[in-house]
Amino acid sequence: MIKKYKIGFNIGGLVLFLVIMIPNFYWFAIPAPNDILRADSITESLDIIASVFQVLMIIFLCTLINKDSRKMTFSPLIITTIISCFLYFVFWILYYKSITNTVVVLGLCIFPCVAFLFFATDRKNIIAVISIFIFMFCHLIYGIANFIL
Repeated sequence: MIKKYKIGFNIGGLVLFLVIMIPNFYWFAIPAPNDILRADSITESLDIIASVFQVLMIIFLCTLINKDSRKMTFSPLIITTIISCFLYFVFWILYYKSITNTVVVLGLCIFPCVAFLFFATDRKNIIAVISIFIFMFCHLIYGIANFIL
């Protein structure tokens, strides 16, 4: 399986990461009115695991290229990636309008992960897909345990 990959630079992976980070950078600079996300986490160990796999996910998305992947086009998976990013931004807008219910929290947890997942699948980057699933699982548990239960 490793033989199918080469080390390179995937600009699409970097662009996706930076797009997903835009609302996070805004949130770091300007807190939301009802900013529940700044509360102390009760899942600290899981958060560390999530952070490790988030970094691995980005490294794999940006540096591992499957030799069998085709040139980047607006495939159904890339269109779904774009839609997922759009929905992620919608949930941030709702969050900044002080809507912090279960749907919004889950939207903030799921849609960035789904965007990465669809992108990695389009790029046939199974190594990134594995790290995305682990990150997504940890991120979802974080959101549920800290803000829903």
